[in-house]
Amino acid sequence: MKLIKLIANLGYGSRKQVAAMFRAGMVTDAHGEVLYADDQVPHEDIRIDGEPLDPPAGLLLMLHKPVGYTCSTKDAGRIVYDLLPPRFRLRSPVLSTVGRLDRDTSGLLLLTDDGALLHRIVSPKTHLPKVYEATLAQDLRGDEAQLFASGTLMLESEKEPLAPAHLEAVEPRFVRLTLTEGRYHQVRRMFAAVGNHVLSLHRSRIGGMPLNGLPAGQWRILDDGDRSRLFAAP
Repeated sequence: MKLIKLIANLGYGSRKQVAAMFRAGMVTDAHGEVLYADDQVPHEDIRIDGEPLDPPAGLLLMLHKPVGYTCSTKDAGRIVYDLLPPRFRLRSPVLSTVGRLDRDTSGLLLLTDDGALLHRIVSPKTHLPKVYEATLAQDLRGDEAQLFASGTLMLESEKEPLAPAHLEAVEPRFVRLTLTEGRYHQVRRMFAAVGNHVLSLHRSRIGGMPLNGLPAGQWRILDDGDRSRLFAAP
């Protein structure tokens, strides 16, 4: 792939704008030598204004989503893409969220431009566990863990019962819930079905990948080792 197309696909600008970057000497190799559009240079050796080029297509990153942000590109309010470099929104293939967290839910969110990887993560056949921490409005009544694990709980307007889920009662009003599916507002609806209300909700882990102390609003690119841990048993 020609350098102009490569850099444009990574969101640094239109092809015309990237061509202007070459003319201005902004594109160099790792040693600071100015590059030209027809040069053949390994991806990892390309620099833009002295900074390494973003990863190529196949990017996977984790974001600690704060409360108040939506997983959308069109919402009028704050969106998760506001927390990333602006050029990430312009990448081709597009960088998409892997599933969603609603505006009032915080925690681990994955984003990728790899459609096959996205499908593998969200597919019910993968059975990738997702761990949520919830603060409840009322004490647990005592039978929620058994009910959630039974695989018989039906949510309003649903036609199929939920898959078994594991509930850990940390405190009477603070729980960890592990799901292997991702229905709309599932955690909140599960507790509503047993007469309770979720006051706050946080996703702490997907598969074998925890947030690991990543501060709210921060992100990092996942490497091959991270990807292996993602699909490993927690």
